[in-house]
Amino acid sequence: MNSAELFCPNLACQARGAVGKGNIGVHSQPKRRYICHVCKQTFSANKGTLFYRLRTDPKTVLLVIALLVYGCPIQAIVQAFGLDERTVRNWWQRAGQHCQAFHERLVENHQLDLGQIQADEIKAKTQRGPIWVAMAMMVSTRLWLGGAVSAYRDIALLQKMAQQVRAIALCRPLLIAVDGLNFYPHVFRDAFRTGIPRLAGQIGRMTLVEWPNIAIVQVVKSKSSGTWSIQRLIVQGAKTMIEQLLQISQGGGTINTAYIERLNATFRQRLACLFRRTRHLARQSTTLQYSMYVLGCVYNFCDFHLSLRLRLSVGRHGFHWVQRTPALVAGLADHRWTLEELFLHKIPPQPWLKKQGRGSFSNRFKKRLHRYGF
Repeated sequence: MNSAELFCPNLACQARGAVGKGNIGVHSQPKRRYICHVCKQTFSANKGTLFYRLRTDPKTVLLVIALLVYGCPIQAIVQAFGLDERTVRNWWQRAGQHCQAFHERLVENHQLDLGQIQADEIKAKTQRGPIWVAMAMMVSTRLWLGGAVSAYRDIALLQKMAQQVRAIALCRPLLIAVDGLNFYPHVFRDAFRTGIPRLAGQIGRMTLVEWPNIAIVQVVKSKSSGTWSIQRLIVQGAKTMIEQLLQISQGGGTINTAYIERLNATFRQRLACLFRRTRHLARQSTTLQYSMYVLGCVYNFCDFHLSLRLRLSVGRHGFHWVQRTPALVAGLADHRWTLEELFLHKIPPQPWLKKQGRGSFSNRFKKRLHRYGF
């Protein structure tokens, strides 16, 4: 039992989330429990993972989650494993909560030169009516950047998705390709702004300045008399910069939203309530949100993408294809993650911050903190 890579999960502990401080020790080897020498609290080895307080064998849970990820119906899993349907849905919800925290930690906390992003919405079906899922992706790495779920296809839905993209993007030349929904230009212009604080003595809110070199294009599709017509509109940005970004991100070509459409097709293939014509309905919007995060994390870290593979020459007359995931290409991972690694990964809590005016600690507690370098 190696305690050097663990951290204290107790939110009331000043050493929470700290790794390598030497404050974690083994409390019980048979029960796989650890102890934090700062707060004197014990915790299980699988605390913070999908398998915490589950009595079922973790291999069975992983097998069920893998079948759900790749589109197997819940009814088939219930018949095959003899499980209760509520148990399977509970596992899927726990997996969604874990993947949401995983995505916020490993993707949204990193800054990337996106180059080109594409955004789109999918309509899902629930028992209370349709619901919308807005998602965005990075074209050059095929990285799923995040998404939002709402009952309405309005500005609020797009703003949630745009803020996730804004948190990841570096202030670099960026091309944003969307469909013909007229909310998109206004939402992305507002999202990619930076506030300049006012000088001393000035009153009022800070000035918001739009990022330079942000290009917005729209692909408007319309059908008339049985034939489709496509219009490619440049809403913002110079044509020369757009052509350069297209060359860098997708190797040339024209303005399109084909990459996000392929991602939508992958999500539709694996989640029945996203089918265009289906009788399978999602019961709650939270279930759809958790499903989105599970599919997105597996797509980013666990699935090889055919268009991202590299041809590696071997000798004079041979070659070998090096398979890569979107997270590998984006620099967020150094190998292909397995489902076991994904759901065993622990997300450390935010470091403890000292608050002023909340009283003082005892001398014994201060000695513990000083001993472990806090």
